[in-house]
Amino acid sequence: MMTDILAIGAHPDDVELGAGGTVLRHIQLGKKVVIVDLTAGELGTRGNAQLREQEAAASARILGVEERVNLGLKDGFFENDEPSLLELVKVIRHYRPLIVLANAVNDRHPDHGNGASFASRACFLAGLRKIETEYFGSAQEPHRPNAVYHYIQDRFIHPDLVIDITDFYDKKMEAILAFSSQFYKDGEDKEPGTPISGEDYLRFLEGRAREMGRIIGSIFGEGYTTERAPGINSFSDLL
Repeated sequence: MMTDILAIGAHPDDVELGAGGTVLRHIQLGKKVVIVDLTAGELGTRGNAQLREQEAAASARILGVEERVNLGLKDGFFENDEPSLLELVKVIRHYRPLIVLANAVNDRHPDHGNGASFASRACFLAGLRKIETEYFGSAQEPHRPNAVYHYIQDRFIHPDLVIDITDFYDKKMEAILAFSSQFYKDGEDKEPGTPISGEDYLRFLEGRAREMGRIIGSIFGEGYTTERAPGINSFSDLL
């Protein structure tokens, strides 16, 4: 099947946090979007793998994505090795995305940077004809996405491009808060605190979105870094 965007995250909620508004914008435009979580986030301080799976499904319904897939790699320990990479290669070849969104290339959580290089490498390998794969018993054809863009997460990285998400910010936050085990709940929180569980983190998310939006003269935005410069036919494409 052909997919417009394959959004990849090392953990459930990575895509929502870094690219939720972008996903919503493109779905409104009629594009097909699929989310791939590399792990179940089972090492997270709060919640557990089963609960996060339920939260991920609820968030996917809010976003309206076509499908959400979990590769089941080991949280904190997945590597850029052949067996793991081939699992993502199979998914890329199955969904045949035009664009892949992936984790930040450098971030506080080491899984994010690892996920960035993992996704980029899998996209390249998926296009090699001499790598033969099967998906649910059917032989697959090679496929390499047109581009990989890395969303910006906890650590600030100057963006190469910014998507205006002003009309989608509230819905993005609704999708994020579907992961109720991970984020601030006024007066109800009995689990250990984490860098993202405090009320201040929700204010940080708004501040980051405003910061990115300001770069392009909008209210809210999501920033991305690129592996290669986007090409345009003329400056008219930017007017």
